[in-house]
Order: sequence, then structure tokens, then C-alpha cells
Amino acid sequence: MTAPWLVGLDVDGTILLQDETMSPGVPEAVARVRDAGHEVTIATGRSWMATRRYVEELGLTAEYVVCSNGAVTMRRVGAEWERWNVETFDPAPVLALLRDRLPEARYMVELASGQRLYTEQLDDWTLDGGRRVSFDELAAEPVSRVVVVSPGHDEEDFHRLVADAGLNEVSYAIGWTAWLDIAPQGVDKGTALEQVRVALGLPEERVLVAGDGRNDIGMFGWARALGGRAVAMGQAPDVVKDAASEVTGDVADGGLAMALGTLPAPAQVRAGQ
Repeated sequence: MTAPWLVGLDVDGTILLQDETMSPGVPEAVARVRDAGHEVTIATGRSWMATRRYVEELGLTAEYVVCSNGAVTMRRVGAEWERWNVETFDPAPVLALLRDRLPEARYMVELASGQRLYTEQLDDWTLDGGRRVSFDELAAEPVSRVVVVSPGHDEEDFHRLVADAGLNEVSYAIGWTAWLDIAPQGVDKGTALEQVRVALGLPEERVLVAGDGRNDIGMFGWARALGGRAVAMGQAPDVVKDAASEVTGDVADGGLAMALGTLPAPAQVRAGQ
């Protein structure tokens, strides 16, 4: 039997359509690749709380799942999950810079425990078990991420903000509906997936990742550097496509299923072809 591939999949815009239903053909394609013996997992900007349901819905058997843009990696322990690796940073300097420039924005931080603290309700964000706090309380302890939502600001506004504020001590990504997501310096989906690959003992060149957003550029670079495959979804921005090694169809057209269909079929893997 040939060595399995490590397959890391983004969620929003890759596995899921905008209404949070599955992209055409994805459940079947994921099941085929999983049953072939490949290690299929998720690498997402979502928290574990907002990710676990898709691990279960897709019937994934992976030992590790990457969340929070690489700042949190979960590990399966029997029927339960543990926080296997959590990267944190002091959010105080970043929050101070951002507050000066976006005083009306809504802010959220994710603690190492997974709990979320927020200044105001954030639409489309999972806040179950979270706690509303004052702005100053956001910086009381190390966090794995800072999220900034500022209605009225678009992607280009956030890029200018990052440049003007000098956010060079952290890594940032801009979400698909234009929010700013800030992680510890040097941490992204790729750094987390490399830890997973090493833990599993999988070959460098047998990695395939797929995504559609700026927060996938890091893992694209990681996969390409190893000689693996970095697949951009058809609707991805040009900057994301340029970072990939290949481009598949749009999420609405089942682009992920198309890409997964190019991996060896179960019989081929078992036959060592």
C-alpha cells in the first residue's frame, strides 16, 4: 500500500456554500478519499466550537483538526477531543493600536481555553459560552486570536489599517466578509499542518490542501514548499490563486469534489499503484 496523503480542507467557501450547506459532491468525495486510507482533516479559521459539527457530518476519522487559523490544533482521544497545541500572544499592544484607528469596531478575543470574550454581539460568530466584557478586559490574559469587525470597512480598508498600524508582531488574515483576524506571529494553517504531518509521520510530498481565502495563503506556501499540492477554489481572489499550485472549480460547482477526485481511488491505494 502506498503512503497516504494528508488532506487539509478549508471550510467556508471550500467545503461549505455561503448558506452553510455542503458544496456539491463534497460528502461523497471526502468519504471516498477517507476510505482510501488518506488522512482527511479540516484546516479552518473557525473555532473548534464552530468546526466540530462538520468533522462529524463528514464522518472524518482524522486524529487532528486545525482551527483558529492554525493557533489551535485539536487531537482526538478516544471519543473525546483535547486541545493538543495552542499558540497565544499578548493582545494588549495590538488592541491599543486598533482601538485608536477603529474606535467604533466590535472586538473579540479567544482565550487558550477556547472561551471567547467580546465587546458587543458579533453576527455570524459562535459566542456560545462566551462572555461580554469591557474593552480593557480583552487584554487581561494571553489569547490565541483577536477578531475585529467594523461595519462599513472593506478589505482594502483593512489592508491600509494593517500597514498604517504596523502590525508586524502578529500574523493577520482578512475574512471572506471583511473582518480582521489576528493570530500569533508566524502562525497559520500551514505551520499547524506541519506539526500534524510530523506527528503522523507522513511524507512531505504527500500533502494536499484546498482553500479560497487570504488565510489559506500560508498553508499553500507550506504545501508547495514540500512538493505537495495547493488547490485554490475557482472563486478565490487572484492573490490566493497566485499562491496556489492549481485552481479547481467554484465552490458552487463542486470544485473541492473535483480536486479530491484526482487523488488515488481506494483500489489503487490498496494495490500500491
